[in-house]
Amino acid sequence: MDLTTNYLGLRLISPLVASAGPISQSVDGIKALADAGVGAVTMFSLFEEQIRREAAETTWLATANDDANPEGLSYFPDVPMRLPGDQDSTTAAYLRLIEAGAAAIEQPLIASLNGATLGGWANIARQMEAAGASAIELNIYHLPGDGRLTGSDVENLHLDIVAAVLAQVSIPVTLKLSPFFSSLGAFVARLEHSGLAGLTLFNRFLQPDIDLTDLSLVPGLSLSEPIDARLPRTWISLLRPVSGLSLAASSGVATSEDVVKYLLAGADVVASTSALVRNGPTYAAQLLAGAVEWMEQRGFEDLGQVRGAMALPADQGDQLERQAYVAALQTGKRRYASLAGIDPGSSPLVESERPRVIA
Repeated sequence: MDLTTNYLGLRLISPLVASAGPISQSVDGIKALADAGVGAVTMFSLFEEQIRREAAETTWLATANDDANPEGLSYFPDVPMRLPGDQDSTTAAYLRLIEAGAAAIEQPLIASLNGATLGGWANIARQMEAAGASAIELNIYHLPGDGRLTGSDVENLHLDIVAAVLAQVSIPVTLKLSPFFSSLGAFVARLEHSGLAGLTLFNRFLQPDIDLTDLSLVPGLSLSEPIDARLPRTWISLLRPVSGLSLAASSGVATSEDVVKYLLAGADVVASTSALVRNGPTYAAQLLAGAVEWMEQRGFEDLGQVRGAMALPADQGDQLERQAYVAALQTGKRRYASLAGIDPGSSPLVESERPRVIA
């Protein structure tokens, strides 16, 4: 079966993309992912905080001697020195890896730029393009903890950051987005008008835990599980009929069945990190082989027949979601009624599990 597909205007050999993760921290890791058949490799993120810190060090080096006494015979700076372009420079090392990685594989290499505020750090996007990145995934990880911010403020901040990055490059830019917007569909329409090429759905907020021993916050990080796919899969199925953006699915990919479900919902590509970290880069080939076997067994001839086959109709998405919600709760009443000492068959409040079809 022909697995080639279009994503962000790029021609990919398969719909499985290696998403940002630890495997892409070396050329060998990038090559291993490409050899396993992924359509593209998204590199691990370069963070706004790293770029800002290195810019501050550069500024210090340029101004540290402004008030030096010309009669001084010797003195030493009181902070560690690191010149731009040194091997220890995170930004410089990232750009070198883009250059080496892009040269080592035939598939597109997508750089990942992670930030949450508007600023000059977005200029690095131009250097990523110059280094050989085929596209940029802009990851805006922003938790609006300031209660004075409105929903419009948050949306406008995202649009401003997107515009700042788009102004730097000619390669396609996709946005890795959070699901927590009051009207995600309307916001996606604004993003589409901004000039973005695609969306990755979704970014996972990594909520911290509390250490009861020393009363400290413990950063939370865990690999995704299949249940995590339900939220992005639902929104992809809602957005597919109404949006012209490329849609990448993210989170919850463990098996070939998870890949197929995302494609049925309408994803252009399915991005995976956790499954490849758990099982190694070669597991990508197994995910693809299993997806192809499923499609062939059911008579599908190409990806076009699969993609979006289970997407929700554009004019009934909200009704169907509400219907599914009510049906799920009714099912719960029947399934768990016995735990509350109730006979489901004798209760007039428990309806049939069969969902009603909207005409």
